[in-house]
Amino acid sequence: MDEPRTGRVERVPAGWLRDAVTAVFRAVGFPPEAAAGIAEPLVDADLRGAPSHGVLLVPMYVERLRAGSVTRRCTATVVADSPTFVLLDAGHAMGQLTSAQAVELAVERARRYGTAAVGVRHAHHFGAAGWWARRAATAGCVGIALSNTTALMPAPGGAERLVGNNPLAIAVPIADGPPLVLDMALSVVALGKIRLAAASGRPIPADWATDPRGVPTTDPEQAVQGMLLPVGGHKGFGLALMIDVLTGVLTGGGWGRQVNSLYRHLERPNDVAHLFLAIDPAHAGDGEFPDRAAALAGAVRGSARAPGGGRIRTPGEGGDERARTQLAEGVEVDPVVIRELIAAAGSLGITLTVPATAPERPD
Repeated sequence: MDEPRTGRVERVPAGWLRDAVTAVFRAVGFPPEAAAGIAEPLVDADLRGAPSHGVLLVPMYVERLRAGSVTRRCTATVVADSPTFVLLDAGHAMGQLTSAQAVELAVERARRYGTAAVGVRHAHHFGAAGWWARRAATAGCVGIALSNTTALMPAPGGAERLVGNNPLAIAVPIADGPPLVLDMALSVVALGKIRLAAASGRPIPADWATDPRGVPTTDPEQAVQGMLLPVGGHKGFGLALMIDVLTGVLTGGGWGRQVNSLYRHLERPNDVAHLFLAIDPAHAGDGEFPDRAAALAGAVRGSARAPGGGRIRTPGEGGDERARTQLAEGVEVDPVVIRELIAAAGSLGITLTVPATAPERPD
């Protein structure tokens, strides 16, 4: 994964990419449905323009499976179960599989009781948080997905990694289109973007990260060794800290420096924790929530623009548009990512041949 990125992209059909990633995870020991369940959110991240959470991760996941830090379990174990809160132990299974189980359970309970939360401890990286919140919204619920990550950020004014850049996603179903989706990590940028900059030899903005001493740096290599800076200063740090409480501390899983790096020491479990919440607006009684949410979204899109300003979009709208375009024209993927995917497949006895792009109909 450390081969320099070129800055160029290739376009490959989304269907080919899904099938290729599915084939890799089948070859590494997962049944067909589980392998497809791992592949789909990874490809979706590339479709939506978030390559740091996409197919780029496949070789690292494969190495973790080989090293034994990720298991081939397909479901988490129920540890505690009450009507509106369920605690699962993932047993270090693939995050895409146990997160799907958790979201399905949260939605089912929310439909019965109005709201529900499912915590998952001893989990593995689940990709883009927005995928999981969006699944709940597609089922008619407001969806919220939280995860902690390895400690990457200092307290304001500090020089010690204390909390991760802990992602947060909220998805809201609306009456006239795809859900509104906020999907953000609480550092100025994700570590994956800094790793991509380091691999390609490009400098980073000075407000992204610090060196190991806590001094802001434009050197991505120093930033990888150092610390990410929280978005919004003390506000971002405080929110990341509270997500650590709601995930690792609440579930009895890893928190703070107990969470291991996703990219280093691949023999050690990642040991993150997740929390998924679902709220069924139907329990509000009048059935008009999706219409009110659509009206709010319309007010945002139709609001006055500042001089020289471009089109105003709602959260998640840009990703939806990019996904539709790339389904039709092919998914943009760095050539190095394609080569690494082909190499990972080859190490498992699979030969992948990249086809010419072919239009697909949007799902």
